[in-house]
Amino acid sequence: MPPAPEPSPTAGSRRLTVLGAGYVGLTTAAGFAYIGHRVAVGEADPGRLAALAAGEVPLAEPGLAELVAAGMAAGRLSFHGDNAAAAKGAEAVFLAVPTPEGEGGEVDLSFVKSALRSVAAAVRPPTPVVIKSSVPPGTAARLARELRDLGCAAPLVVNPEFLQEGRAVQDVLHPYRVVVGSDDPQAAAMVAQLHATFGAPTVVTGAASAELAKYASNAYLATRLTFVNAMAHVAEAVGADVGDVMAALALDPRIGPHYLQPGPGYGGSCFPKDVRALVAAAAAHGHDLKLLRSVVETNDDQLDRVVDKVRAAAGGLDGKVVGLLGLAFKGGTADTRSSPAVSLAERLVAAGARVQAYDPAARVALPGVEQVPTAVAAAAGADVLLVATEWEEFTFLDPAALAAVMRGRVVVDARNLLDRDRVAAAGLDYRGLGR
Repeated sequence: MPPAPEPSPTAGSRRLTVLGAGYVGLTTAAGFAYIGHRVAVGEADPGRLAALAAGEVPLAEPGLAELVAAGMAAGRLSFHGDNAAAAKGAEAVFLAVPTPEGEGGEVDLSFVKSALRSVAAAVRPPTPVVIKSSVPPGTAARLARELRDLGCAAPLVVNPEFLQEGRAVQDVLHPYRVVVGSDDPQAAAMVAQLHATFGAPTVVTGAASAELAKYASNAYLATRLTFVNAMAHVAEAVGADVGDVMAALALDPRIGPHYLQPGPGYGGSCFPKDVRALVAAAAAHGHDLKLLRSVVETNDDQLDRVVDKVRAAAGGLDGKVVGLLGLAFKGGTADTRSSPAVSLAERLVAAGARVQAYDPAARVALPGVEQVPTAVAAAAGADVLLVATEWEEFTFLDPAALAAVMRGRVVVDARNLLDRDRVAAAGLDYRGLGR
C-alpha cells in the first residue's frame, strides 16, 4: 500500500459519513479515515455489513483490506445499518451508491434518491450532501429541489470519483485530480478543503460541470480504446503492426502512452454504462452524440471480430473446445461486470463451442463454461486458446506446457500480451490483434 500523505496541520479531524460500502464508498471512507477523519459508513446489505463489522473486506482490491483494518484499529472507521444514525452529527455526507443503467441507457437514480430520503431528516446546513456516484448533468439541481420538498435545506455538492480498479487505494490516497462542483460556493470550498491533504490539482466548478466532467472523462477514454482497436483492424488489413504504430503515437506529447493497447473492447462497471448514459443525457436535451453512438457500436463489433478469429482458427466453433484465459474485465481485479472476456465466453458458447476458463481471481457461473483451476487446465484438449484478460500471470506462462496439452495449435491473443516468439518456438500459431 502506498504511504498516505501526511494530514495538514490546519485541516483538523472531521466527522464524515459515507453511504454505500461498495467499491467506491468503502475505498473513499477508508481513505478519509486513514488521513485522520472519523468516518461512519452506512450500508444497506446485511451480509456485507456483518462482514465489514467483523473486519472482512468483500472486495478483491489490493491494499484495501489493510486500509480498512487501519481505520477500524484507530477507531476512525465504523459501519452502520441505519443511514440516519450514521449521518447524525456528520460535517459532510457522501453518497456512493449504485447508479445502474436503466432503460434506453438512462441512469437509474433510485438508489441515490433512496439514500437522500434516508438522511434528509438528519442533515442540516451547512453540512453538505456530496454525490460521488456518477450522475448525468443536471441531476444535482433536480435532487436539490427534491431535498427541499423533504424539508432539508442542506447544500448539494458533486464530487465524482475517478478510481481505477486494481489501483483504487492509490487513486484515493494519491489522486490525479479532484473535481468539486456546487452552486453553493461555501459548500464547494468545504469539500475541496477535505481533499486538500491529498495535494492533488483541484477543479472547483458548478454542479453540472462536475457531473459532465466524470462522463466526459470516461467517454474520452472509451473512445481512445475504440480508436486503437479500429487501428488494429486496419493494421491487419494492410500488413502493419499496431504495436509499432501505437509506439509512434505514444511519443507525441499531445497523445502520450496511456490507453493505446488493443483488446477485445472496453468493459467494467463504468465505461459501458457511462458512455451510454452520456448519449442518453445528450439526447434528452436534443443533441445526437453520433461520435459516441459509433463508439458503442464499434466496441460491440470488436467482440465479434475476436470471435471470428477464434472461429477461423478452429475451423468453425460447433463442438469445438476453447480454452479461455481470463474472465475479469481487466487484470488485477475480480470484477466481471460488463467484462469483454465474459461476453466472449457467452458468444463462443452461443456459437456451439465448449469453453474452459481460468481466471486468477474472478468467479462466474455461465452455461456452457467450465471454470478450471489453472491455465494449463484451460488449455487441456483445447482446439484454440484465447487470451481475454491482461493478467500479468499470463505473461509468465510456459508456452511449451500449453502446447503439450492442447489439441489444436492456435493461440488467439486478444490482449497482445504473450511473447509471440516464445509461443511460436513452442510450435504454436500465434495470432494477436493488429499484427
